[in-house]
Amino acid sequence: MKKSENIVVGISIGDLNGIGGEIVLKTFEDSRILDFCTPVIFASSKVMAFLKNHFNSTINFNDINHLNQLTFGRVNVLNCWKEPVTIDFGKEDLKIGEYAIKSLQAATKALKDNEIDVLVTAPINKHNIQSKEFKFPGHTDYLAQELEGESLMLMVAENLRVGLLTDHVPVKDVAIKISADLIEKKINTVYKTLQQDFKINRPKIAVLGINPHNGDNGVIGNEDDDIMRPTLKKIKDEGKLVYGPYAADSFFGSNNYKNFDAIIASYHDQGLIPFKTLSFGQGVNFTAGLNKIRTSPDHGTAYEIAGKGTADESSFKEAVFTALQIFKNRSDYELLTQNPLKQTEKQR
Repeated sequence: MKKSENIVVGISIGDLNGIGGEIVLKTFEDSRILDFCTPVIFASSKVMAFLKNHFNSTINFNDINHLNQLTFGRVNVLNCWKEPVTIDFGKEDLKIGEYAIKSLQAATKALKDNEIDVLVTAPINKHNIQSKEFKFPGHTDYLAQELEGESLMLMVAENLRVGLLTDHVPVKDVAIKISADLIEKKINTVYKTLQQDFKINRPKIAVLGINPHNGDNGVIGNEDDDIMRPTLKKIKDEGKLVYGPYAADSFFGSNNYKNFDAIIASYHDQGLIPFKTLSFGQGVNFTAGLNKIRTSPDHGTAYEIAGKGTADESSFKEAVFTALQIFKNRSDYELLTQNPLKQTEKQR
């Protein structure tokens, strides 16, 4: 396994008119973090020099043009473009969206080529990234195409983990998209990630219903009775500790969520509103189910405070440490599953 400081963390810079640059700088200004990883920011030396001066950062960057020039124990900046970029904090700009995608594409390629170990993405604007070449609602959908596996958005904050059956889907389409096959796929993805990425040998998973009060026996919809209940019974009969569906309105308020290793919500706001309420800005978005590790903070570009120096880097910092911990856990899991005897000897 790699030494801690040699775990290479790729950083996609996100929307330069948002708070991404600021929270990246604040995270790595504490040089102690370099004891745990070597960061590579996918942007340009000119952009990072501008951000450093604007926010009075003390970081001394190591500017590189190729990843084989990387210096361990330093904050590296990989030049993904040479031309100057006009940054206008707080403004939505299609040109800035193009640079966000350049950074993301370069970082994703490096991840696929094993030139970086994990990817942490700064926030993007889902509107200004759209083009003929890039037609994805966000990071998760793009990475699902580029990387192997069954992707799932999993929000993480200490022992609270919330996954989604459907993520960036209009509410009117949620029930249409939820099928027995989708439920099985998502539960299996959560089950596997809890084992390999969080070291939980026999995970206990709760699933929230689709309709209010789980449909009230068909009064408010039949999806929970016709699709959700029989599918969960089938999965439970196969030996997995899967429970539900639970009525979403009372599940978190009653503290029932504390009895499970993960909760799977049927749609975005059903899971994200209670998660963000409980995590108080310490949450992390982890794209589970893929063959590579990607995390991000649980917030957006925050144009309203961009450039003011007041952004809180806590969630981004948590995203970095979560990626590192998952990388170590997954390495241990692979070692254990490939050679159980060797792992046993190592633990003696």
